[in-house]
Amino acid sequence: MGPLVALVILGLGVNGDIAWRIMLGLGAIPAIAVIYLRRKMPESPRYMARVQGRDKAAAHALSAYTRDQLHVDEEATEPRVRLSFRQFISNPRYLLLLLGTAGSWFMLDYTFYGNSISSPLILKALAPHATLIQDTALTLLIFTLFALPGYIFAFLAIDRVGHRRLQFLGFAGMAVAFILIGVVPGIVKEVVPFLLLYGISYFFTEFGPNTTTFVLPSELYPVSARTTGHGISAGTGKVGAFIGTFTFPLVLSTLGLSGVMLIATSTAVLGILVTFLLPEPSGKTLEDASSEDLVVAAPPLQAVNV
Repeated sequence: MGPLVALVILGLGVNGDIAWRIMLGLGAIPAIAVIYLRRKMPESPRYMARVQGRDKAAAHALSAYTRDQLHVDEEATEPRVRLSFRQFISNPRYLLLLLGTAGSWFMLDYTFYGNSISSPLILKALAPHATLIQDTALTLLIFTLFALPGYIFAFLAIDRVGHRRLQFLGFAGMAVAFILIGVVPGIVKEVVPFLLLYGISYFFTEFGPNTTTFVLPSELYPVSARTTGHGISAGTGKVGAFIGTFTFPLVLSTLGLSGVMLIATSTAVLGILVTFLLPEPSGKTLEDASSEDLVVAAPPLQAVNV
């Protein structure tokens, strides 16, 4: 939506100094939507049972949220477990998981935001005489033809391919596309071949780590530390986004387009390496995927589909 909105505003002849302010202000709409939708979401039944000790409330919430398609035994009890931040951060297993989830998110966001925020500069280096509207239209084309289909294929295939495996495939596809742009002679001066490979890199960004980095931390940490692990991973990713946003233009001005793509290749390869630290959660219950039994040995809530 970002390039599309920009294209419409610029196409209407709005001055650039005003256009970016309008686009920034429009960002309040999804932010308000998130606030509204979050208030309508129920608390996680696992959290209520395992951390707060509210077993009956958890059973009732699960039944209500599934519109009575799932009946839970309200007499079943869960042991109450609280994992302090000190316990979490001093646990070798969780530290290794953090290296994998936070590390891969950092590598993704460094490359993704560096590329995306700097795309006007990258496209300007490719086609110096193109106008801002033409560059914006090319950006919209890349997202429409490559990034959006990558997302669609990701959510259709993630459970068949495997969550960790999809992250491998995504980082690998990104690395191949970036290194071809960086090393093939003359490709950074040819619009069509460059845009094809650049678009393929976006396809594998979405068909891979820009989907799985959100999913894997939600599955690999036990419920008593799930949002802590996910929050640290997401925050580390945004540190990478910050660094990528500010360093990509500097690298582009000193090493050129090929140099930027070779650095992007190295971060994609590092993303592959830290993904090796993660187990595959696909096809497992959340209790099994997160090794919940290592925190407390207890069966999950008794649930029966009706």
